[in-house]
Amino acid sequence: MRNILVVLLVLFSFTGISQELNCKVIVNAQQTGSENLPIFKTLEKQLNEFINKTKWTNQKFAPQERIDCSMFINISEYSGESFKATLQVQSARPVYGSSLSSPIYNFKDNDFNFNYLAFQNLIYNPTQYESNLVSVLAFHVYIILGLDADSFAENGGEAHFKQAQIIANYSQQSNLTGWKLEDGLQSRFALIDNLMSPTFKEFHSAMYDYHRKGMDVMSVNTKEGKGQIASALSSFKAMNSRRPNSFLLRIFFDAKADEVQQIFSDGPNVNIADLKETLQRIAPMHNTKWSNIKF
Repeated sequence: MRNILVVLLVLFSFTGISQELNCKVIVNAQQTGSENLPIFKTLEKQLNEFINKTKWTNQKFAPQERIDCSMFINISEYSGESFKATLQVQSARPVYGSSLSSPIYNFKDNDFNFNYLAFQNLIYNPTQYESNLVSVLAFHVYIILGLDADSFAENGGEAHFKQAQIIANYSQQSNLTGWKLEDGLQSRFALIDNLMSPTFKEFHSAMYDYHRKGMDVMSVNTKEGKGQIASALSSFKAMNSRRPNSFLLRIFFDAKADEVQQIFSDGPNVNIADLKETLQRIAPMHNTKWSNIKF
């Protein structure tokens, strides 16, 4: 009996401490002409451990519940401890009743400059600036967590977005690009400012309706699920009328455009004449895809 209790306690403890992410971090240094230097492999290994072994929340994630995501770091220049790079972040969530994944986040961060020494400690402090390397990665981790939570519960990502905003605020002291208002309309500052603004409140409800009421229903009732997805997308009209061609809509459709085209190009047919017109208005950069939707 005692042995059984010990096994149960070990299993419970393991489940309790499971981290939130299943993230693949790739460091590419081809543009530097020195891609075979050990420093780049060391950086890649450390970042994989940092992202996947840090406990980012107080929630319990079973191993199979960890969020699939990737971070592709493309280093263009380096000198000593100084690195200049871009960061492509992607994440997806499972679709209920199927083996499919639905893309959630697809963001290219063009302002990823950082200092790094091989084997330096990478420690995330939720209330204090440590380094731009840690801040940028932690910021995107919380965006991943927030968007994923939004897709499962109405406004489920609010706490994660608040933490991303805290990171953005204290990282402004670095004076590095991406954290401040003057850094443009497609920066980290702009992203979290939009996510926290009531101007874009429909974004969060649409994330929930699209995924939980739409994608997760399609395995049981495809037509009903498609109708819910169409309704969720149509809700962006109000947001777009307030702020045309917003950054958040670009973020959404950079992840979703291919999926939306595929959903409404397969049967069963639903009447989406109005939706197609809405898509052409709110996401004109993907009009080639919308023109391929037949109904």
